[in-house]
Amino acid sequence: MTRTIHVFERTTHEAHEWVNDLAGRTGWTNEREVLRLLRAVLGKIRDHLHVNEMAQFSAQLPILLRGMFFEGWQPKLTPVRERSATAFTTAIEEKVGDVVGYRGEADIKAVFNLINARISRGEVEDVRACLPQDLRDLWPAP
Repeated sequence: MTRTIHVFERTTHEAHEWVNDLAGRTGWTNEREVLRLLRAVLGKIRDHLHVNEMAQFSAQLPILLRGMFFEGWQPKLTPVRERSATAFTTAIEEKVGDVVGYRGEADIKAVFNLINARISRGEVEDVRACLPQDLRDLWPAP
């Protein structure tokens, strides 16, 4: 007999909602590519944050996305000293630039707007405040 664990179903559903929302914002139809973009941007945001801010931000992510947020994290390498939006966008492009229809900053801003819509305003403001000015200029205010 197979039993359902509702927390698994709920977190899977929440992660799908984020991916579907981002697909609508980017116009992309391939969910794997949408997820790849989301993971890339979340990972770069993570790398700019101190541990306490990472924990507070990630607490508002669906559990599956929270796991992806921390995947590959190397505490001794964070926060990064990278100061430019160009370096940030270049790192994202290295991960998703092969996606047909990738529009660079426009798609990265779609992720930022998704976060603005799904994470509390106060937390988004806290995260943005941790970023260098060049990146705050790229991320629309909530």
